[in-house]
Amino acid sequence: MNHLPDQPDPWAFMQSHTPARIAQGRTGHSLPTRALLAFQLDHARARDAVYSGLSGDELLTSLETIQAPVLRLHSQAADRTQYLQRPDWGRRLNDVSRTVLAGFTNDADEKQFDLCVVIADGLSATAINRHAVAVVSGLAEAIRKLGWSLAPLCVVEQGRVAIGDEIGHALNAETVVVLIGERPGLTSPDSLGAYLTFGPKPGLTDEARNCISNIRPEGLPYEAAVQKLLYLLTEMKNRRLSGVQLKDEFDDNLLTP
Repeated sequence: MNHLPDQPDPWAFMQSHTPARIAQGRTGHSLPTRALLAFQLDHARARDAVYSGLSGDELLTSLETIQAPVLRLHSQAADRTQYLQRPDWGRRLNDVSRTVLAGFTNDADEKQFDLCVVIADGLSATAINRHAVAVVSGLAEAIRKLGWSLAPLCVVEQGRVAIGDEIGHALNAETVVVLIGERPGLTSPDSLGAYLTFGPKPGLTDEARNCISNIRPEGLPYEAAVQKLLYLLTEMKNRRLSGVQLKDEFDDNLLTP
């Protein structure tokens, strides 16, 4: 049997500009073995991220350094299997978590919290474990400089984006930011997303939210993500709206690398 040597791809130079699978070369009519094995490894990492779990105690300990109460909550999805099969259960808190929130709810006569930050595992707890503390720390420091009040930080297991609306409403928060693990990609199993909503309440849908995606050192760095978050939150507070009604007009050239 004749051996078919790897044939280099003339577009290989583009690999220095993108992590995408481009110019992988070929052996005959197939990928080289090294490229095929790399694909299988990245696919395994993406699958592992979907089934990863929050590093509970370690995450809570790190968040406590931000000097805000930290609440550990849970959605109606009891485990990962239910979470994946019943998305609706991941959007609502279970009864125990609602009782926990009730103990921190502001009285009607008191001022609203300016911001509630919810941290949910989503489809990649790996992203939360790696990036959430750095983003929350930077955001908390920035809003305190503005004199804004911060609600208790809420860590939610088996949570989806919409669960932030219930939490923000229960805590009487003016705005809510949900930091959540995004659907893993073959080159990004740890991408963190941020979803922002003004006037959170149960029943809102995606058009009421703004989104910042791919927060991680290889994508949108932490400091730049905090800058964009602060811009959107300030616009929400000034204009009293969010989602499709609020256009992101931030000049990305002003972002700190």
